[in-house]
Amino acid sequence: MLRPAVVEILKNDESYYSLVIAVAKRARAITDEACKDKVILDEKPVKTAVEEFASDEYRFIEDPSLNS
Repeated sequence: MLRPAVVEILKNDESYYSLVIAVAKRARAITDEACKDKVILDEKPVKTAVEEFASDEYRFIEDPSLNS
């Protein structure tokens, strides 16, 4: 998948900010897993994280109390 558009990833009026935070956290987890397992990554963790969210492999849940 080549650069999925943000509107393709966001559903039900989810915020861009929440997506950015979720992608950053997932990218950090990918990096940590690779370091722990001593694996060299072929592509950047942020790209992998974005692709995982675009393919619905991972989802994020917004806290409704933060939207006020």
